[in-house]
Amino acid sequence: MRKLLGKLQFPVIIAAPILFLVFSNSTIIFLLYLVSLFVLYKCDLKLPIKLAIAAANLVVVIPVMGHSNTYYLDVLTEVGIYSVLAVGLNIVVGFAGLLDLGYVGFYATGAYVYAIFASTQASGFMGKSWSPISGNYFWLFLIIGMIVAAVVGVLLGLPVLRLKGDYLAIVTLGFGEIIRILLNNMDKPVNITNGPKGIVPISPPKLFGITLNKPIHFYFIVLVVLMLTIVIVNRLNNSKIGRAWSAIREDELAARTMGIPLVKMKLFAFACGAAFAGMMGVIFAAKQNFIDPSSFGFMESIGILAMILLGGMGSIAGVITGATAVVVLQLQILKSLSGYLGDLSNAGIINLPSQLDPAKYEKLVFGLILIIMCIIRPKGILPAKRKLHLAGKKIFGIVKKEKQSLV
Repeated sequence: MRKLLGKLQFPVIIAAPILFLVFSNSTIIFLLYLVSLFVLYKCDLKLPIKLAIAAANLVVVIPVMGHSNTYYLDVLTEVGIYSVLAVGLNIVVGFAGLLDLGYVGFYATGAYVYAIFASTQASGFMGKSWSPISGNYFWLFLIIGMIVAAVVGVLLGLPVLRLKGDYLAIVTLGFGEIIRILLNNMDKPVNITNGPKGIVPISPPKLFGITLNKPIHFYFIVLVVLMLTIVIVNRLNNSKIGRAWSAIREDELAARTMGIPLVKMKLFAFACGAAFAGMMGVIFAAKQNFIDPSSFGFMESIGILAMILLGGMGSIAGVITGATAVVVLQLQILKSLSGYLGDLSNAGIINLPSQLDPAKYEKLVFGLILIIMCIIRPKGILPAKRKLHLAGKKIFGIVKKEKQSLV
């Protein structure tokens, strides 16, 4: 069986993109195409060949398909956005072992930082002469959103990092809700966020005088940000900082004994995770052209955490796989199934009550999937591999014993 699957790997990798381009409106072919990308990651091809095929898919196949069907392009853009969010939260939860249930608060921070100044909303406190900033400043606000969210992450971390486990989770959950409620009520006495009405319109990005407001534009923006995020986080994970996070996750007492500064490392984890969320908040605001506090509810944090648990905690490839699975299930599979059953019901073939619409039970489906995964594959689809680090390497000046040790 394994030999047969091995022989089928390359035909699937080559045939799926071709079928996807020919049958761009087929949900089944779209899912087959996503499976082919997963097979490409797991296959035994040499790394340069893998990278070349992946680049051809991401830069050529998907954009060409996007001209005939922008819906799938939107789905894949959402996959990219949530992949970056999941990778950012994975720094806190997967690498450092800190349970954060208020992650969406940083996402909201970045979104509102850009939306307020890229719309007429800032005239409420900057004066009526204020005009929205140009989309050329979008690129600067990606960095500003990261910095502001990172500062908020540090301010959150300072008073709560002595807490552990459930207590930390409860406090961070409260933080996420505080951010949402503040955004909902900061419309008086000075109108800063426009409260529950939200902010609209928001200036789209511009580059060399070209307005980037089409699905293909945001696809490439998100793709570039995702690639940079993967490189940066992978470098962090394989550095002394990443090993320090692993030590803290496994045993704080042992980490302290080795001389690792726990507070600094935890704060840095919070700041890094928050920074990526803030950056994606800026992109989200520009893409949607409208934001309001309801876009950043508690269930968003739970959804991102579910992506990590499903894909594999501590694994970059795993959390991206989990984000892909959750977004595609929510935006594509359940909606397609709902539409298909609705067509059958309208044709009189079946009599489906509206209460049984699959799209209404996405949270139930997610819960069942997580339960099944916890039973059959508790570490996730692509769990993180534990690494052996040879002794003699220094972590913050402390030399480990002369033997191999698991980190």
